[in-house]
Amino acid sequence: MRANDPSNKIFYKGRSDDFIVFVEDAATLKKWKNDPSIPLSDVVNGWKIFVTHKHGSQGVLDGASKASLENEFGTANVEECVRKILEGGELQGYTQRERGGDTNIRNGPQVMLP
Repeated sequence: MRANDPSNKIFYKGRSDDFIVFVEDAATLKKWKNDPSIPLSDVVNGWKIFVTHKHGSQGVLDGASKASLENEFGTANVEECVRKILEGGELQGYTQRERGGDTNIRNGPQVMLP
């Protein structure tokens, strides 16, 4: 996936911190909310919960510790926490900025000539 492709995330504003989970797409999330028998693995894009340290949905993303999950959700079980975030969070779409870089390093100063 290119860096500038649109993506979706769920933003959950908690009591002690803000949490983010990335999802595959909005349509799959909507289907899951109507039919919880759909596996969560089809909904989420990776089993990682992020925290933004109360900086909203645009803050720096760090992995959520078991202690922060336990404090907010009453459990450190990632699957249960993801479920609560998906149910109580807000879907947000975003596009990352395109990655820059050399497309042909032979055209730049990085190549040393013999």
